[in-house]
Amino acid sequence: MQAYKFDTEVREGVIHIPEQYHKVCLSPSVRVIILPNSLSPKDAGRKKKFTAMGLKTKGLKFTREEANAR
Repeated sequence: MQAYKFDTEVREGVIHIPEQYHKVCLSPSVRVIILPNSLSPKDAGRKKKFTAMGLKTKGLKFTREEANAR
């Protein structure tokens, strides 16, 4: 399966496919994945927080300097 990526606008529920993709995209069956370019109004005020991360270190051997190296 070949994938094509382009930005377009949705107008009245219709997605416009750019001219250069007409021959490759207008087959009897296509798969559409919608990824909005901006946050929806309900998500715009909500910020995701990174609180913690677990890491299993059993069996690893390293010095404090190696552990803190960036």
